[in-house]
Formats: sequence, C-alpha cells, structure tokens
Amino acid sequence: EIEDADQGTIQKNKHLRLGYLSQTDIFDEELSVFENLTSSLAGQKLDTLEVHNRVQAILSRAEFVDDSQPVKMLSGGWKKRLAICRVLLASPEVVVLDEPTNHLDIEGIIWLEQLLTGGLSDGPKAFILVSHDRQFLENCATRMIELSAVYPDGSLQINGCYTAFLEKREMFLQQQLNRENQLSNKVRRETEWLSRGPKARATKARYRIEEAHRLQEELSEVKERNRSVSNVRIDFGGTGRKTKKLLEAVGLCKSYQGNKLFSDLDVLLSPGTRLGLLGRNGCGKSTLMKVLAAAGNQGDVALDGGTVTVADKVKIVEFEQDRAALDGSVTLRRALAPEGDSVVFRDRSVHVVSWAKRFLFRPDQLETPVSELSGGEQARILIASLMLQPADILLLDEPTNDLDIASLDVLEESLMDFPGALVLVTHDRYLLDRVCDRLIGFDGQGGTAYFADYQQWLAHLQGEGKGEQDPAETKPEKDKVQERKRTGKLSYLDQREFDGMEKKIEEAEKREEQLRCKIASPEIASDSGKLEECWRQLEQLQSEIEVLYNRWSELEEKKLSS
Repeated sequence: EIEDADQGTIQKNKHLRLGYLSQTDIFDEELSVFENLTSSLAGQKLDTLEVHNRVQAILSRAEFVDDSQPVKMLSGGWKKRLAICRVLLASPEVVVLDEPTNHLDIEGIIWLEQLLTGGLSDGPKAFILVSHDRQFLENCATRMIELSAVYPDGSLQINGCYTAFLEKREMFLQQQLNRENQLSNKVRRETEWLSRGPKARATKARYRIEEAHRLQEELSEVKERNRSVSNVRIDFGGTGRKTKKLLEAVGLCKSYQGNKLFSDLDVLLSPGTRLGLLGRNGCGKSTLMKVLAAAGNQGDVALDGGTVTVADKVKIVEFEQDRAALDGSVTLRRALAPEGDSVVFRDRSVHVVSWAKRFLFRPDQLETPVSELSGGEQARILIASLMLQPADILLLDEPTNDLDIASLDVLEESLMDFPGALVLVTHDRYLLDRVCDRLIGFDGQGGTAYFADYQQWLAHLQGEGKGEQDPAETKPEKDKVQERKRTGKLSYLDQREFDGMEKKIEEAEKREEQLRCKIASPEIASDSGKLEECWRQLEQLQSEIEVLYNRWSELEEKKLSS
C-alpha cells in the first residue's frame, strides 16, 4: 500500500494480482529497455527463458523496435509505453492507472484502449483509471466516479460511459440549483416569521423554529456546494486584425540529425483558421511550431528549404509543452503578476487576488513557490500569461497536459471563440474534433498531408486511404496556385459568385456552429441514433465549407492575376 486511508476497509481476494501505474515513470536510465523490464521480474520464480519470452512478447505487442536502446534515449511517450509494459509483465488481474495517456501519442492511446477493452489477450480483467482524456474515458470506462465538493457525499457515481455521465451530472447540478432556489424561498418566509414579535412567535410550535434553523443550515450547505463548481474563465484576446493572410509558408523542409521531419509543406493561416498537427512523438510537430513562431517574432530557425511570410506587425503567442518559461523559484503571486500587485487585462487593471481566483487559485497560495504547484496549476499559470497578450496567431503545443476536465471544457470553448488563427498540437482527440477543422498529418518519414480528422489520418497511416484521394488534392499548394493564375480574369458570373462567396461561407459556418452546439447538448449526446445523424450532417457541412473556401481562394487568385 502506498497511502493509508483515514478510515474504511478494502476487501480483496487473497491471491489477487494488482498492478499500479503512477504518473511518474521511474527507470534506470542507463539500462536498456530490455534490461529494465527483466530487472522488474527479479524475485519471481521464473527461469531465464520464461523471463526472456515474456519480456519479448510484451515489447513486441507494444511495438518497440530496438529493445537494446538505453531508456534515457526514449521520448516521454515511449517511456510511458514501457511503464505500462512493466505493469503488465506480472499479468495483473486488476490494474490501477493514474493518468496513463500522459505523453502518449494518438496511436499509443489507441493501443492502450485496445489493451484495456479486451482487444489484447494479456490485458487486465478489471481496471481503475484516473484520466482527463475525455475520448479515452468514453471508449474505455463503463462506470464513472467524479470527486468534487459540489456533491453532498463528495462524489457522483454513474454506471455508463462518459457521455451518460455528462448527462446525469448536468441533471444533478440543475436539480441542486433548483433546490437552492426552493430553499431560498422557504428560508425567506420562515425568516419573516421568526422576525415577528415574541408573543406571536411563542404561539407557534417549537418544531417550527427548529425547522427554520435547519432550512437555513441546509441552504448554506447547498449554496456552498453550488459555488464549488469549477469556474475557470479562459478568454484569449484577438487584435481585431482583418488581414486575410496572417502567415504563409511555402515549401518548408526541415531535417534533424539526418532524419527528415517534413518537406514541401505549405501552410496558410488566416483569421478563423483552426489547424491541428498530428503525428507520432518526435515527428516534427513542435519543430514546425518553432519555425512559425520564429518567423512571426523575427527569430530564426534554420530551414533546409522554403519560406515563411507574415503580415505586417502580426502578433504570435505560443504555449510550449515543456513549460520552460516558468521560473520555479518565484512565488505564484509573482508568476501571475510579474510587474506588481495587478495585471492589465483588456485595458483594465485587475488585482492579483482576483486574477488568481479567476484560475481557481486560493489567496493563501499566492506566496507558494511555483515549483511546489501541481502540473495542472502550472499549466493554468501559463494560460493566464497568454490571456494578457492579444494575438493574431495562437500556437499551442500540448496545452491540455495536466488540465482537469472542467478547465479543458472552458479552454475548448475559448479556442472556438478566438477570432485569430490557431495552430494546435494535442493528443486529445475530443479537443481536435471540436476545435480544428483541418489537420496536418506527419508520417514520421518527412511526408505530410492535410486531413479532415484524425480518423482519416489513422486510415492513411494504415494504408486504407490509398487511392481514395482526388489526385488534384495531392498536388503541392504552389502548383495549384499556378494553375489558378493561368485561368484568366473573372467573367461576369464568376464576379457575381465571388461577391457573394463571403456571405455564403459565413452562413455555412453559422450552421456548423449551431450543429456543434446541438451535438454537445445532453439530449443529443445521450441518443446514439440522433448523435450519429448529427455527426453525419456535420461532416457533410464541413465538406461543403471546404469546397466554398477552395472556390473562394480560386476566384481570388484568378482575380489577382487578371
């Protein structure tokens, strides 16, 4: 046992095999992948051949290519896979996993899902997991428990998937708010009665007085629980720039230590662009983000080829996953308000205490060193600093790491409302689906392509998408531009179409947003048939919007070349 309970008992079978995956992956960094796993089996009554076979089997299943590689050379995602393998080596019947998807890429998360849901024969019979990956919860868990002061017993337990949990949770919170209103009315009436003269009050039954006090206590408790609902407010500010092209990159090529990360990559960012980057860990996503950030901030990241052009005075704000910008030695107060006891947000001075509360920090935490705060709290500090910087382009590299689900929901809504361009690197599939309308997929061998969603990208990696793509769509963007320029000036009908295109796109995007809101509603989310139909309509609408944008760009290029 790692922690002792203050009270209560735990009953388990006498010979139960229990496995535990912690958030921290601790290995002997100098030893190889194979040696770390074999050493974890020391003390068990297994001969050398059985140990070798068991380790090789689990490493093969986890898709490790070189088991002689020192652990210190592994990325965070592969270390997490190795930690999962180490837990499974003992063939546990029950496994407890604390944030198992941290650092895993999408393929790693899908592998873990198959393991937990019975797709792999050596998976556990039962598991308990803590996760803020909403899609992972939806796909794996069949019972949900949320711990929160908002509930009378400190927790809410629901049998069902994550979607069912959201529906029941919303119902409970609404009922509790209704209860607060009912109690407020009752307490008001009873308070009026208690405030009357002693003679009138003495004629009433004693139980009426006790009941009035009980109602006041209950109202106080319900109010306190309702105020415990997370209320992080994340509001990214745009500069209001109207320029259609904020940043244009053409023919980007970049290699690292002899490995090609991407080549002939074109990127166009305009206000309203929602671009996601997908690929295995180490494939070049963060490098591309650095290239875009450096170009906008007049920096320099050496490219093997290509150019990046930015509009005049474009403001680019970036969120880096390594959190290198945080000084662990300073206090929370100084991290939130570096210049004094207040910050300037949207031309208005906000005291550091109010600013801290906005991000769920307590006033008594302000003198706490940043190094002593949790990963989620440190992430909220960085997001708070982003909010103070109006931006044309947001570059977010794994912003969801360590954020709780309440913060994720608010971050998601804020990104959808951001008026500028967004480039997002995340392994949170739920966030990708909700926020991004276009994805760049990296194949890890220098190739890139645009995709509608992560499922299409996965199918492409597995070879299922070959031959299905329109050959015209596979041409480099610069070739397509040259074709448009050769088409001549606009005809009368083309000009009329061009003049009405912006309104068409605006109306289509408005319908898209309405449909997204409909999908997010508990009524639709709890009905698989209606949900499937809405997703089908959304996919069709997104395809129509893509066609409109392509046509608009084609007409615009033709007009400029005339």
